[in-house]
Amino acid sequence: MGERMQIGEVAERTGLSLRTIRYYEEVGLAVPSDRSPGGFRLYTDPDVDRLRLIMRMKPLGFQLDEMGELLAILDPQPGDPEIADPAGRLAEFTANAEEACAKLRAKLRIAEDFAETLRAHQRA
Repeated sequence: MGERMQIGEVAERTGLSLRTIRYYEEVGLAVPSDRSPGGFRLYTDPDVDRLRLIMRMKPLGFQLDEMGELLAILDPQPGDPEIADPAGRLAEFTANAEEACAKLRAKLRIAEDFAETLRAHQRA
């Protein structure tokens, strides 16, 4: 099974809080591969990769149900929902991600412009 990590190490590796990791488990997005005899969650590198995939969806505004569908397509696990038309659904998600990226780029341009305004005032 490879190296098994406890939740604290996973939090360090991903930058997610313990609470967020537990929440993703609670909603079924990222379930640890195993439990120790004492009941501690044990994660593997693929589990960490799945959490990182979730992290990349979050800034694009994907909802939990959409994240579940996307994970079922991109990183299928036992118990994931069956997607009727994975290719079609992936195309929809791709279009949504592209649109969200465009909106984020526009916001970033506005923020960079404002930061430059502040720097100009600072130099004056």
